[in-house]
Amino acid sequence: MQSANMFLKKIVRSSVLPFAAQHGMKKDLFPLSRTLSLSLCLKQDNSCEPSRKLDLDAWKKVMKSGLQEEVSETVLEPKELSTLAAAREILEMWRLAGRLVPENISEEQLKTFMECPSKSAKKKYLKYLHLKELYKKNDKRKMDEKRERRLEAQEQASKTDETKKNSFVCMWSNTMDKAYNWRAAQSMIFGQPLVFDMSYEKEMSVREVANTVRQIILGEGSNRRSVDPFHIHFCNFKDDSLYHREFIKHYRETWGKLLITVTDQCYTEIFPKDKLIYLTADSPKVMKTFDHDKIYIVGSMVDKSIKTGVSLARAKRLGLETAALPLEKYLLWSTGGKNLTLDQMMHILLTLKDTADWKKALEFVPKRKYCGFVNKPVKELKKTLDLMNTLKLGKRREEEQKQFAKNYSKKYKLK
Repeated sequence: MQSANMFLKKIVRSSVLPFAAQHGMKKDLFPLSRTLSLSLCLKQDNSCEPSRKLDLDAWKKVMKSGLQEEVSETVLEPKELSTLAAAREILEMWRLAGRLVPENISEEQLKTFMECPSKSAKKKYLKYLHLKELYKKNDKRKMDEKRERRLEAQEQASKTDETKKNSFVCMWSNTMDKAYNWRAAQSMIFGQPLVFDMSYEKEMSVREVANTVRQIILGEGSNRRSVDPFHIHFCNFKDDSLYHREFIKHYRETWGKLLITVTDQCYTEIFPKDKLIYLTADSPKVMKTFDHDKIYIVGSMVDKSIKTGVSLARAKRLGLETAALPLEKYLLWSTGGKNLTLDQMMHILLTLKDTADWKKALEFVPKRKYCGFVNKPVKELKKTLDLMNTLKLGKRREEEQKQFAKNYSKKYKLK
């Protein structure tokens, strides 16, 4: 019996422990515990049944099978790790090659990538992961932008609240409003009249009327803030019209308190005809200087959808003098029509009234419509532009002829 136990201990020391150390199984004492338990069982069995012999060959087979199972389990883990590392290296190579590969990929996604049956399937799966990652990034970016906008709006609201709370600023705004109102009241007595013809409602849609009213409101605000404002007249203005509704929608309670003249009469009934000048872009006569004794009329309409010559025809029917702004004389016109918005016309007329400088006044023309101010006469500029265009066309034709000659010579050589 002692010889059998000694034999078992020798087997454990000589074969099992070195094998476990070789395969990284020092911490795993499962085989040793199994051997000890088996040896105790054998002791008990031998003490109870002395006649039964120990089958060492069967016991060795059991021990070897258990060890092989545990070794296979421990060896599989580094294999899986090595395959995952190889897959990650492949992804890095594809990313450097410029393919659509996600920046961050989990182990589950790597396993599904490895399980793809073909290379095209792997590419499609990586493209799907890449697009999904991009969508997440875009959503996060949008959320961050919204958060920043919200914070900016809160900061601006807090700043406006602070300015409102400031008594000095409130007092300053009140005094400035009083000063503007005082100027407007003086202009109603001593100021130069400026007429807005409100008889074009039938020529426009509801949207165009609303756009016209917005432009007039902007012009009225700039006139009110000027040093020497006009006395604004709304002529041919009818109650409960589209113009009237839009003005009430914007001004509300202050509509009845505006320091302007609103009437349903025509301007020819209020002012003498020899003092009226109708400003229209279709007029053949060009305005040279601003006359402080004349009364200028502006048509209250949006010119995008109005046919050309409507305001000119109306002025001729009434027997009025017409004039157009000298845009071509002072500006090198590039594209677009020469019709300006009503608030731009107001800025130009106010600047002309205060300074009589056409260059300062025409700075309110949108810069997309002209290339710059004219320093030479217009005829000379047109001649130079025509020469430049002809030279460009000549160069293009020469290049086309050279290219044609090269192509023709190549075809001839090939034949």
